[in-house]
Amino acid sequence: MTFKRFYILIVMALISMSAAAAPSITISAKLDSVNLRMGRMTSLHLSVSQPAGVKGHFPVLKDIKDNGIIPVCGDSVELRAPQKIDTVQADGRLQINLDIPVQAFDSGYYRLPGFAFVVGNDSVFSNSLALKVYPVNATADTPIGDFASTADPENPSIFDYLPDWMVELWWLWIIIIAAIVVFIYAMRRYRREGSLLPKKPEPTPYEKAISGLRELKQQQLWESGQEKEYYTQLTDILRQYLYGRFGINASEMTSRQILAALSKNKELTDKRVYFRQILDMADFVKFAKVRPLPDDNVLAFDNAMRFVEETKPQPPVEEESDAQTKKGGAK
Repeated sequence: MTFKRFYILIVMALISMSAAAAPSITISAKLDSVNLRMGRMTSLHLSVSQPAGVKGHFPVLKDIKDNGIIPVCGDSVELRAPQKIDTVQADGRLQINLDIPVQAFDSGYYRLPGFAFVVGNDSVFSNSLALKVYPVNATADTPIGDFASTADPENPSIFDYLPDWMVELWWLWIIIIAAIVVFIYAMRRYRREGSLLPKKPEPTPYEKAISGLRELKQQQLWESGQEKEYYTQLTDILRQYLYGRFGINASEMTSRQILAALSKNKELTDKRVYFRQILDMADFVKFAKVRPLPDDNVLAFDNAMRFVEETKPQPPVEEESDAQTKKGGAK
């Protein structure tokens, strides 16, 4: 034997002794059956062999959701919380055996990844597993006696305890209940007022103007390039309001005549500035075919709202009448 060969043998022996002395961890994974019918369960057996005193864990088991499910392979395969965990210690080594239920609801071929076992900063992986899931070919006449019974809903509600025909005809029950409520209401109203249909009060000029302005805003005319239609409707709403609220026949007046009529009314003199801006912009759009800026359109609408709100009828002040009554009584 040459010195070189002797040296190699010594090195190999030292390596073998070092490897034998170093703590080793092995993990194996096995399925009860690699063929699984969709919806059924099989068991995954994980076996860990490690030196006694070494602490490790499976990170995948920490991902268990509140419902006890661990999704793998996307969401096609589901693992459940381990049903059984056994530990056996002998000859300075510890063996951990875990039985984990496996269930799948999508047919196909799946490759379960290797399961990591973490010890400190190191990770040891088990072997990967192949699983084939077969679909359930069932018809209306297929017996299902060997399948598991229906599970309770995860978040049950009152509708889960009602018969199916009641749930399916929910709309009919709503109609019946609504009809009963309407009948009772109609009979009480008829006894109280002698009529089933109430007389709808005529909206006030203020209510008509506010409703018209809100509808005009929802149409978004100037936003879609219809500035002329926008200002036509805006001025028509204000003209009708002037006629209904103050008796000013603004529909037959020009812009100058309207401003002159506002000047003669003491309640409207200080509100001319709102009307002037609106009428000026309307005339520019209608006759000069000018496209106003967005800020001008918004200002015109805001001025119209201000004019209507600041000129709406005010309720009588009761405090003044009460004070006058007290003064008369004191005399």
